[in-house]
Parts: sequence; structure tokens; C-alpha cells
Amino acid sequence: MSMFSTGLLVLTSPLHTLPFRLAPVLSSAAQVVERTLYVHLHPGLNLATGTQARPAFIHPVVDLPSVISHLYSNAADVCGHLDVRVLLTHFRARSGVPQVGASAVSNPFPSPQTLSHSPEVVLTDYPLQDPNQSSLVSQCLQRYAGYCYVCTPGLSSVILHPQLQSEDEDQKRIEKEEPIETYSDVVVGGTFDRLHGAHRTLLNICCLLANRRFLIGVCDQELLKNKVLKELIEPYSRRVQKLKEFLNDVKPSLQYEIVPLSDPFGPSVTDPQLQCIVVSEETRRGGEAVNRKRAENDLSELVLYEIPLIKDAHHTDIEEEKISSSSLRSRLLGTLLKPPTPRPALSQVPYLIGLTGGSGSGKSALSQRLEGLGAVRIDADQLGHETYIPGSVAYHKILQEFGRDILNEDQTINRRSLGRKVFGDKERLKALTDIVWPEIALLVKARIQQAKKEGKHVCVLDAAVLLEAGWTDMVHEVWVAIIPEEEAVRRIMERDGISKEDALRRLQSQWSNARLVEQANVVLCTLWEPDVTQRQVVKAWNLLQERIQQNKQETGLPS
Repeated sequence: MSMFSTGLLVLTSPLHTLPFRLAPVLSSAAQVVERTLYVHLHPGLNLATGTQARPAFIHPVVDLPSVISHLYSNAADVCGHLDVRVLLTHFRARSGVPQVGASAVSNPFPSPQTLSHSPEVVLTDYPLQDPNQSSLVSQCLQRYAGYCYVCTPGLSSVILHPQLQSEDEDQKRIEKEEPIETYSDVVVGGTFDRLHGAHRTLLNICCLLANRRFLIGVCDQELLKNKVLKELIEPYSRRVQKLKEFLNDVKPSLQYEIVPLSDPFGPSVTDPQLQCIVVSEETRRGGEAVNRKRAENDLSELVLYEIPLIKDAHHTDIEEEKISSSSLRSRLLGTLLKPPTPRPALSQVPYLIGLTGGSGSGKSALSQRLEGLGAVRIDADQLGHETYIPGSVAYHKILQEFGRDILNEDQTINRRSLGRKVFGDKERLKALTDIVWPEIALLVKARIQQAKKEGKHVCVLDAAVLLEAGWTDMVHEVWVAIIPEEEAVRRIMERDGISKEDALRRLQSQWSNARLVEQANVVLCTLWEPDVTQRQVVKAWNLLQERIQQNKQETGLPS
């Protein structure tokens, strides 16, 4: 069967039966769609009457939020690679704002809605009673999809035949017709990093509850400081861009306001028009705190609408049981975050990894683990010591620049005396690095050539100053080791026997984790137990081998 980038799934089953059908239906859809799957709910839609099926406004009932939650939960389990979006344009509360004109009252799509990605295929769970109806249903489905959304020309259609279990008593129960309570203005807050199933559930339910305006507070700056792997959180502008695209697909009729949050409350405690705040069992206390603040400001209390947390069936021992952004960020460790910069002048053999990180990051331990997997380890710090050996080129240049009073009695350079001459003096420090770094680079290149002669396939350059020294042109990929500042301070104090203040000063004189990560192709973190670090390194190594093999195939080099 052909694969399509974007699909539209039209679900026609009654709402109360959907939770039992979603997993097999989504699994079947994932065999056809590979990127974005839009979901359009139309319970009871008949696609086999021979007349044109038309969209209609659907009044949201109390079952609907549960169905949406189940849908995103199942999607995370069976088709996590898909960008799933439940569309709500045609859902309108009975108490909604009256529309102008008779056609507007009955037709939620006066013209087809333009989505961020145009569907190339429309799929449905519609149950065929007679195989001979297949062509009729397919044609009706295509016309229905085109009536609702702007689709690509030559739209394909697929009638799914998922393996469904026999109905039990829960599936046979009567659907609750009780309408859901809706509100003019709804508010929610969060980080919204790498929009996942729990975010989508939250946003969809907010869109369902809101009739006029949806206010979203997005955590920024101060509120991100204590997040796990905060350096891998997407920039605020990127998170907002993804939110806007998602929300405009889901329900374009709403007025959206997205604002940065620098404190836990934002406009939720000052906006008099707000009526409802959506929380989870985890954030309910935050919602209650909002209402206390509103009472202090003489504002009406917000309705707290609570949604359940979504369990993560794929979580590991260092991840939360619920679907969370921090778990997704931890899964990025060891993966390729951005493609390597092409370096045509650099030989593909051996393949060169530049590994860097701040003090206490565990960089050297990581390079040793990579060495254990087969890489040649080149220690730039050790090579740096070689540049100070009496008689070397750098030795003579250093004496010429800084004087002979830095020598020990045996004519070796006293590194502490030299350090005192450059400490706190950027110009003098630059004079020293201008001498030493080029000499280290020459020694690194010599080690690389030696590894090439020995038939080695991967070299890891362990270098704290990889980026500052401009050595990235010597490597194919930049790998960065990060660790939270408080853990780095603890490690430095324990390792070097220095005070907390001195350890902090050392870290602050180096590139920040965030700045290092900006340059990284791969990020690793040694925060957890050694076996967790080893799993990260093995994952990174295996993915590296795949990239090297792919490069060889693309360039025609022998495997």
C-alpha cells in the first residue's frame, strides 16, 4: 500500500464505542500515513446512502473529552511517530454564539478549511456492510473530505479494516447525551515543549470548552530554570509557532492569545473576563492558588476543569510514568539533534567526533566509554601538556612572550607561575592560547593520521576548548556533555577540594551549557547512574555507525 505524508481520518463510530476501537484504527492508519494525521469525528455519519454526505454542527457531550484523551493516549502507544491532531471546527455548544443566516446555522464549513498540511489521503473506520459498496463509500468519503477541508488534487481514499475485538457490555452502553458545559474565555498555562499527546489533549479540551477566547501562558526564562535538561527546551518563539499552527488547525474560529509567563500566575489572576482554567490532577493546586489570588484581586473564581494525566507506556527508569516533555528531552540524548556541517575537505576515514563540555560534566568519562566501544580517544588536555615540554615550538614562544621567570630549576615551565601572569587578563590569556592551541591542533592531526594508518574508523577528540579554539573544522560532528550547574559544582568541589565559590567561578568563566548545546550535533548527560550513561553512549554509538554507513553508501566508499 502507498504511503502518504498527510492523512485525514474520518471516524464514524458512536463516541461511546471509540475508546475500544481507537488503537486498532490508529494502528491501521499508521500503515498508510507517515507524518501528519488529522482526525475528524462525525459519529453516525452514513457514507453508503448514495446521496452526498454533508458535515453538520455537532454538540459536544460529556463523553467527548474522554474520547479525545483516549485518542491521544492510544496514538502515543501505537503510532508515536505521527503528528496527530483532532479537529473541532464542527463542534459547537448548543449555547454557542448564534450564526448569521440559515446555511451558517447548519453548515460548519461555508468554505473548505485550509489546514497546515493538505491531506493527500482520507481514511475512515466506516463499517462496510457489503463489499460491493466499497467504491460508493470511497467516492462519498472523498467528496465529504473535500467539502470540509482543502485537500490535495487527486485525493486518495482508504477504508480501514482494523481487527476489532467483539463488543462487551461497556461498548453496548448508551452514549451520554448530556451537553458539556462551555465558557466564553478559557485559560491554561504550561511549557509546551515538543508538543506531545498530553499537551494536545489539554489544548483540544480547552478548545472544546472555549466559545470565544483561549488564553495560553507559555513558561519562559525564570520558570525554565529548574526543568530537567532545560538546555534542550525549544526556544520560546518555536514553541509559540507550533502552538499557533496546532490551534489554528484544531479550531480556527477561536480568538487565541499566547503570552510569555515569567511567574506561575501571569494574566490568570488579573483578567476579569476569564471563566475557566483547565488543570490536571498534578496542577490542580496551582489552579486553586490562582483562585486565591483572584479573590485577593476582587475577581470572580474560575471553574477548575480537571483532565486526567496520560500514562506513558514507553517510559524508562529515569522517566516519569506520565507522558511529559522531560521524558521526551531525555530520549533526545545520544540522538542527532541537527545534521553535521558538511566538511568536504575532511576525510571520511576516520570519522571524527569532537567531544566537549564544562568542568564536572563527565566529558572524559564519556570519551573513555566511547573508547571502550572502539573509538580512538585523543586527549587534547594531555596533548596540551606536551606543548610545554622543553625544546618544543610552543615552549620557546611562551618564554619569548612571558619571560624566563616562569621556569622551574629544571627548565620546565611552572604552570602556576604562568597562570598568575594570565589570570584575569584577557589579552595575556589570548597571547598564551594563540601560542598553545595551534600546536595542540598539529598534535591532534598527527594522532588522526596515525589512527588512519592503523585502519581505525572513528576518533573522539576529547577537548574542553573544542569550540573556543575553533577546532570544529577538524571534526565531522560536535558532541556536548552537559550537567546541571549544582551537580557540576558538587563534583568539582569533591574532585579538586575547592570551595563552592571557586567552583562557581570556574564554571562561570566557561561557556554555558546552553551556548554549548547551540553548537551540538549530539548531546549527552551523565546526571544519572552509570548504567544509564552507558545506555546513552551505546545508543549514540549505534546511531553514529548507521550515519557512517549511510555516508559510505552516498559517497560510494567501501563499507
